[in-house]
Amino acid sequence: MNPPVAAYRNILKTTSIIGGSSAINIAIGIIKVKVLAVLLGPAGVGLLGLYLNIMGMASSLAGCGLGVSGVRQLAAASGEEATLDIVRRTLWLANLILGFTGMLFLWLLREPVSQSIFGDIDHANNVGWLGIGVMLTLIAGSQTALLQGLRRIGDLARVNIISSVLGAISGILLVYWLGEHGVLWFVLTAPAISILVASYYAARLPRPKSAHDWRVINQQWQAMLKLGIPFMMTGLLGFATQLTARTMIQRELGLEATGYFHAAWAISMTYIGLVLSAMGADYYPRLTAVIKNHPLVRKMVNEQAEMSLLLAGPILLCMITFAPWVIHLLYAESFAPATEVLRWQVLGDVFKVASWPIGFILLAQGRGVVFILAELIWSAVYLGVIFLGGQGWGLVVAGVGFWIAYLIYFGLIAMLGFRLVGFKPAKSYLLMTLLLSFAGGLIMFSAKQSTVAGYAIGLMFILSSSIYSLHKMDGLLDLRGWLKQKIK
Repeated sequence: MNPPVAAYRNILKTTSIIGGSSAINIAIGIIKVKVLAVLLGPAGVGLLGLYLNIMGMASSLAGCGLGVSGVRQLAAASGEEATLDIVRRTLWLANLILGFTGMLFLWLLREPVSQSIFGDIDHANNVGWLGIGVMLTLIAGSQTALLQGLRRIGDLARVNIISSVLGAISGILLVYWLGEHGVLWFVLTAPAISILVASYYAARLPRPKSAHDWRVINQQWQAMLKLGIPFMMTGLLGFATQLTARTMIQRELGLEATGYFHAAWAISMTYIGLVLSAMGADYYPRLTAVIKNHPLVRKMVNEQAEMSLLLAGPILLCMITFAPWVIHLLYAESFAPATEVLRWQVLGDVFKVASWPIGFILLAQGRGVVFILAELIWSAVYLGVIFLGGQGWGLVVAGVGFWIAYLIYFGLIAMLGFRLVGFKPAKSYLLMTLLLSFAGGLIMFSAKQSTVAGYAIGLMFILSSSIYSLHKMDGLLDLRGWLKQKIK
């Protein structure tokens, strides 16, 4: 098989496995979120979003970026059994210690956090209990990082699916039984189940054979922290940005508007995970292994970006076209104000998908400070647009800000890729990005003028992009030849 064909097929295979598990998770999420929307309404969904943000932000802070640095260290140590054993032990112990510390600090700071987020201390005890979720999240993260770093893609997909199914069933039952008081336990159930499932698959890996050497473990921990803390700050910045946006929207427009924002954000982040999760699971470790070979890095980035846009393009246009139906299906008719926010965010996702393959160059090189600065610029633009346009534009400003921020981010990250490894986007890569942006913008404009026109033009672009993607992938992967082999 030709090397280029093999490379594209490997990307497709990985994306199919991880993307398939994400698709199942989306289907489960449809049921879960629909039930929650019916049981709790927009205000309850808004409360859920705030709890998830608090726990996510605290987990990011307590985790010190070991999820990212651990995957990088595991990928770099592949083939060196003694070093790999040390990395595995360090990752587990570090997450256990940091998780306990994060749980303790969130409990101690529960009243100030509640006051700053909700404007009162009525939610203080629930905020404190979220500390348990912080510890559980970090312990589960050490297991999934192990599977990801060792490229156990199939096991990682199984963990995602099983955890999602069991978490949804448990969480829905708790909310049904306890009502709004069950939101807290809904949030805590997910990481608890993830630990059980991920630990089962991690336990099937060969156990470390080398003896405990606490001096070497301490050295490895320090190396992980040195690399991980900048990425922790990046993750913290992301959660802080979301939390700030939600808080601004809550105070300006009310808790229901926060619920609409959470609905649009959750849909946008979930479906795009079909492509982006595959990058983190397989592309990142592969890129890390060859990061010093700049010509190969440039080739891999263009291959990954092209395949990601081919796979994501029709999905992006579907989401923009059928956003009203998606909102109604996943939530309820009362969530209709989230439609325009979702459409603008999906338009921003075009540039997000296009920029992510380049951004992984920074992660693979361990350029934590540069990565933080790039993310800081994104956050500043996003929050700046919300702050300046919130009163005049209303809730839709959250979507517009998302699009503007990723448009600028794409240009910035492309310049950084050129400076670091001499990367230049392939013509097909740039052309697809521009065409998808144009098509998405035209669908939105047409839908504003006429609902029927929006659907008609949207369907035309969806069909055209699907045919183009299949034709292009056939040229890259020899799909027809592959299918003939499978049939035989």
